[in-house]
Amino acid sequence: MSLKKALLAATMLALPVAAQAQVVTGFYVGAGAGLNFVQSTDVRVTGPAAAGLSNAAASGTIDFSMGFGGVISVGYGLGNGLRAEIEGNYRQNEVDSISGYPGLVTGGTRSDGKFRSYGVMANVLYDFDLGLPITPYLGLGAGYVWVDYDNVRLRGATGGFTIDDRDGRFAYQGIIGAAYPLTSWVPGLSLTAEYRLLGTVNPAPTLTTTTGVRGGTNFDNYNHSVFLGVRYAFGAPPPPPVAAPVEPAAAPAPARTFLVFFDFDRADLTDRARSIVAEAATNTQRTGTTRIEVSGHADRSGTPQYNQRLSERRAQAVAAELERRGVPRSAMVIQAFGETRPLVPTADGVREPQNRRVEIVLR
Repeated sequence: MSLKKALLAATMLALPVAAQAQVVTGFYVGAGAGLNFVQSTDVRVTGPAAAGLSNAAASGTIDFSMGFGGVISVGYGLGNGLRAEIEGNYRQNEVDSISGYPGLVTGGTRSDGKFRSYGVMANVLYDFDLGLPITPYLGLGAGYVWVDYDNVRLRGATGGFTIDDRDGRFAYQGIIGAAYPLTSWVPGLSLTAEYRLLGTVNPAPTLTTTTGVRGGTNFDNYNHSVFLGVRYAFGAPPPPPVAAPVEPAAAPAPARTFLVFFDFDRADLTDRARSIVAEAATNTQRTGTTRIEVSGHADRSGTPQYNQRLSERRAQAVAAELERRGVPRSAMVIQAFGETRPLVPTADGVREPQNRRVEIVLR
């Protein structure tokens, strides 16, 4: 299998296995630059320049030095990992050496010249959302590339040739890359790193020998490129703000209870009872109490109905004293429970001083 067929098959197989990813949505632009290496190529001279020569006598190899290249692109992300883009590209390499062609040149040889290619490609790419800091991607591209041989020359003691021609051909490429978001600096900005293999259908520039005879050639053309670049997605949302540490809410202050006791069958306040109510009123102002429960109670001496009314009178007496000491009645919840909630459980009819009370609860 040829290298170009292997590339196409491997990339086509890799694309469908990608998980769905929400990476780029909407339009974006990108640019990259870096190193370009042109694969050594065997070139055979054809036509009149190779008349009377065997294939071996008219064949040789051209090697290229490491060069440079770059791409710019405009694309659109569908928001599901798929992207489509149009790319412009340029690559340039110097000729390192030309060997062979025993039928065209003899003696010590020297070679020089430049090799350039430039064109337009349409690419389809897929981003893999793996939950990592980087987003890897694969892509395929097809387009048209012009291959320019600028004074590519071979000279010997006798003979030689020059290739100074341009030939446009169908081109294809595979892309392996990864993007690292720089959204903390600029929303939508990413750093990219890519390897690209660009090939073309065999170009056939014209060759001219030192004797003026013209002939054809048949080149392979494979470019291996490593590019670093940036990509900017328009309309990308800004990164979420860093949440400020949340201080735990202060625990609510525990409720405080004051007990006001009453004489048997009485609802008026004793001096001791008034001092307890005064202390409760002072605490409401000092602690910022928002809810004051005033609950009246009675012991089990007497009927339940009588004790209910008695507990209500006791609660109202305490509420009135609180109000006199500056506590608004609107802050109070006044309730009465009669003999249903004894502090000290007793049998029916038993007098119990601790059950004849009003509870003031500050919350």
